[in-house]
Amino acid sequence: MTFGELVRAYFQHYTIMAYLGLTVAAIAGFAFYPAGFWATIFSIAAALFVYPLAWHLLHQYVLHGKWMWKSKLLSPTWKRIHYDHHQDPNHLEVLFGALHTTLPTIAVATLPVGWLIGGPGGALAAFATGLLTTCYYEFMHCIQHLAFKPKYKWVQTMKQRHNEHHYFDETGNFGITNYAWDRVLGTFYEKKERPKRSPTVFNLGYDEKIAETYPWVKDLSGGIASGHPRRRAMRQKDGTAQG
Repeated sequence: MTFGELVRAYFQHYTIMAYLGLTVAAIAGFAFYPAGFWATIFSIAAALFVYPLAWHLLHQYVLHGKWMWKSKLLSPTWKRIHYDHHQDPNHLEVLFGALHTTLPTIAVATLPVGWLIGGPGGALAAFATGLLTTCYYEFMHCIQHLAFKPKYKWVQTMKQRHNEHHYFDETGNFGITNYAWDRVLGTFYEKKERPKRSPTVFNLGYDEKIAETYPWVKDLSGGIASGHPRRRAMRQKDGTAQG
């Protein structure tokens, strides 16, 4: 995939169009209910500080938590927003976050802090910042997962850390575009620091034994896949050819 093909695919995705449309709406709202210059600057800065932390904590304790699969009500959401992504990290249909989960997260992480700093205008400025930050996250997430080799070393390093999270050990490197909070919270690592691959890197701990008690994710998935996704695909292809 070329960079141009990646850009075209990215901007044609419905979630990105939704984020950009809401950003325009937030900016228009700000024009009617503006905050002062410094209140706006501080609202934007606060959103840029809070949003990555909120994402990190949600990623570590919700998406990688071992409690959503225990609920028949929540297990379909967990399957869609993270289990499927780890089962096959390069599957485009689950690469982008679902709007019904991302938009409330952006709103909760940005609107209150913006409102406290600058009232309605500050809240709108912070919300727009969160939306654009999400667009940036999603673009870098595409680079990390699709067949595209980034040109710049810093992007290559970012992609390497994220791929380690998906293909080596899912208990660290929770960041997407930077790993500052991983360093602060003690979850940052490089592959050379961990000698063995995590046995749950592709299933997040949801295995056949767990499914005996909490079967809903397995039922929705038509079973539980195990092992590297490319090797699974090769086995399926060989089985089809033999059949």
